[in-house]
Amino acid sequence: LAPRPAKTLWYDRPRYVYLEFCVEDSSDVKVDIEDHRLVFSCKNADGVEFYNEINLYARVNSKDSREKRSDRSITCFMRKWKEKVAWPRITKENVKPAWLSVDFDNWRDWEGDEEVERAMPFVSHPDAGEGDRKSSPTSHG
Repeated sequence: LAPRPAKTLWYDRPRYVYLEFCVEDSSDVKVDIEDHRLVFSCKNADGVEFYNEINLYARVNSKDSREKRSDRSITCFMRKWKEKVAWPRITKENVKPAWLSVDFDNWRDWEGDEEVERAMPFVSHPDAGEGDRKSSPTSHG
C-alpha cells in the first residue's frame, strides 16, 4: 500500500509557523525540515504509512525548528526566517491540498488591531469557496 497523507493542521504566529500532523499512536516518525520544504513520514498503530511533503510559503530557519510527538499527533514548529511577517498560507503553491486545513482553535490574527481581527482579511471562512468539496462533519472524541 502506498503511503497516504496525514490530516494536517497549521497556524501562524509572529516568530513560528506550526504544523500538526494528526496521527495517533505514531511510530517511525521522521521529520525533515529544510529551508523551503518539510517532509514528514510515520506509521500509525495499524502499521499504515503516512507521508506528507510541503513546499513552504517562505523560508524557515531549519536549524531552529523542531517537532514534538504526542499520542495524538506530531507538531512541528518552524522558526520563520522573517519574523513578524504573516503567512497567508503554509504552501508555496496557492493550492490547498485536501488534507491540509487551518487550525482555527489556535489561530490568532496577531498582525493588526481589533479592527483587522474582526475583518480577518486573509483567512477565508472554512466553507467559503469549497463548493462540493465539503466533507461530512467528524465527531471529536
